Amino acid sequence: MNAVAGTPPFAANAFVEAIEFLITPRESVTGGVQVGGVDEMLTLTANHMLLSAAAIAIACLVALPLGLWLGHVGKGEFLAISASNVGRAVPTLALIAFFIAFLGLGFLNVLAALTLLAIPPILTNTYVGVRGVDRDAVDAARGMGMTEPQIVRRVELPLSLRSVFGGVQLSAISVVATAILGPLASVETLGTPIVSVNVYGQAGLLGASILVAALAILINALLGVAQRALTPRGLKAGRSEAPGILRRIPFLQRQGSAQPT
Repeated sequence: MNAVAGTPPFAANAFVEAIEFLITPRESVTGGVQVGGVDEMLTLTANHMLLSAAAIAIACLVALPLGLWLGHVGKGEFLAISASNVGRAVPTLALIAFFIAFLGLGFLNVLAALTLLAIPPILTNTYVGVRGVDRDAVDAARGMGMTEPQIVRRVELPLSLRSVFGGVQLSAISVVATAILGPLASVETLGTPIVSVNVYGQAGLLGASILVAALAILINALLGVAQRALTPRGLKAGRSEAPGILRRIPFLQRQGSAQPT
């Protein structure tokens, strides 16, 4: 009972120590070295973000075109859905260990593993989003003379943006959280204080964990803002229910108005 009663102040003290660790350098647990502080944490955060951003960017370059194409032609459902299941089933730590044999230790190893982690949600959500687009809208665009690439770019992609960004957000959060494994392959990230708790102590572990959680929340929020900014005005909340296909797709409406009646 005494231990339970003493838990809240202990947790509060641990949180305060974690924040102090992020701001003020201190001697390591093993001694002889200064750890923590703004300078080191900024460096680790920059490395963490560089690794995560590179993995997400490569995953988008691979998964978005593939998902859009498969969704447009209506094929590859097994591939798109299975990719998501496989991505959840294979541990990233196992991928890092596997790539050590081929790529060795270092940035490329962790980048490859994180990229493979990021691809499945983007591919699956993109495919599902495109397949969920109203076929009447696609037929209307095709009847107005649009080519297949134009239909993908100007009809299916705008209408599936919410689903596409949902996949990107899920991948981004997973990658940012998993990049803490970087130190296992000699890549310094915010996982360094977490993995090397014998050097950084519990304050370093908790402080780095707080930063990782804050980064994940920030990136998710920024991607949400980007999604709303990129969504055509006529498709945003409050206007997406306008009657008629052409009223729901303003870029088709403009083309339609140029057609002779």
